[in-house]
Amino acid sequence: MFMGEYNHTIDTKGRIIVPAKFRETLGDEFVVTLGLDGCLFVYPNEEWQNFITELKTLPGNKEARQLQRYFMAGAANLEVDKQGRILIPSKLREHAGLEKDVVFVGVLSKIEVWSKERWDANNTFDNVDDIAERMSSFGLSF
Repeated sequence: MFMGEYNHTIDTKGRIIVPAKFRETLGDEFVVTLGLDGCLFVYPNEEWQNFITELKTLPGNKEARQLQRYFMAGAANLEVDKQGRILIPSKLREHAGLEKDVVFVGVLSKIEVWSKERWDANNTFDNVDDIAERMSSFGLSF
């Protein structure tokens, strides 16, 4: 399981250090693809295979094909180099707006990679009452 938030910077070649805590679970090779809400999704190979299995079970309608294309066309197998870095393909960097400051966020079975600006703009956790209401609406207790 992935959890936590880690800030890093991306270099001019598109390389970024993967947080050591995440590398332990990810291994040396994993998959990065287009995410939702303007981020990237990073999956360990086993979780990626689980996700692919789910995509294969979708009906053959247009919406399902579009979802399959969205996640598969943007997917890339990445390897960690000796310095703990990955090279994120330019198409993926553009999708997520990754230019300098980057935030890695552990979200259960995957990691999200955000530009710091998008993370700060889209993920405000200032109002604890709102969080409690959302939890309640999903049947979660604390």
